[in-house]
Amino acid sequence: MITVFGSINLDLIGKVSRIPLAGETVPGDSFSTAPGGKGANQALAAARAGSKVRMVAAAGKDTMGEQAIALLKSGGVDLSAVRRLDLQQGVAMIFVDVHGENVIGILPGANAAIGVKDAETALEPMGKGDILVVQQEVPQEATMRALALAQLKGVTSILNTAPFLPTTQAVVGTASIVVANETEFALLLGGEVTDLEAAMGKWAKSRRQTIIVTLGPDGARAATPDGALSVPALPVEPVDTVGAGDTFVGYLAAGLDAGLDLEAAMLRAAAAGSLACLKPGAQPSIPTATEVDAALR
Repeated sequence: MITVFGSINLDLIGKVSRIPLAGETVPGDSFSTAPGGKGANQALAAARAGSKVRMVAAAGKDTMGEQAIALLKSGGVDLSAVRRLDLQQGVAMIFVDVHGENVIGILPGANAAIGVKDAETALEPMGKGDILVVQQEVPQEATMRALALAQLKGVTSILNTAPFLPTTQAVVGTASIVVANETEFALLLGGEVTDLEAAMGKWAKSRRQTIIVTLGPDGARAATPDGALSVPALPVEPVDTVGAGDTFVGYLAAGLDAGLDLEAAMLRAAAAGSLACLKPGAQPSIPTATEVDAALR
């Protein structure tokens, strides 16, 4: 079983001609809303991949809160541990340009109320063989507590290092698997990475930890204490890259939960992340297991 401990947002999405520079106004042509939040995205991705998924999080009691959890409900995610609070629903304000690239601002709302007790709720029923997925869009002390409890209980934990925080470097050591993009991995190392494969190998061997770096159209690479591997992405023309990384993480967790080895789980995750770029919105774009199977064939 997979437990996702993290954020639930409602995405407010504007399509613009190009990403504006600081202080600049640019024209756009459409606006939409869609359920989002890194935690919720990853939970839905794991569920669409075929896993049993439990979400531990917080959402507003308002109409925006209902919108934010709608696809999780219809997707079969267990929401019994999602607290509905008299607080503003967390939102992500997103600009997407004609090439599918994006910039995002997060306003946490109810997500900011997540605390250590919620982390303990998340881990209480978990044990060896279970998988915990965390990100960094809820208060970091809660994420740290969840990872520490997972380590004590022998639970496999996956930490997605987005959004990167000043405290991220202090947190990563307690996770079983760390998933970062190239920029985040460089930040973990404290500088520019000139030889990615060598840097990843050194990280994995010195820390006895699996590190996965996602590479966008170039797929993903992993280093474990015992070796390295890489998987390709699918060749696609992206419409919107929002949520692609979260889709990767959710499918990775689902693959491992299903008993796949790391390479096979990553191959499915990379394919799913590629397919997620073909539709707008984070959660609406997450492919089903059937769609991923067809694409891999």
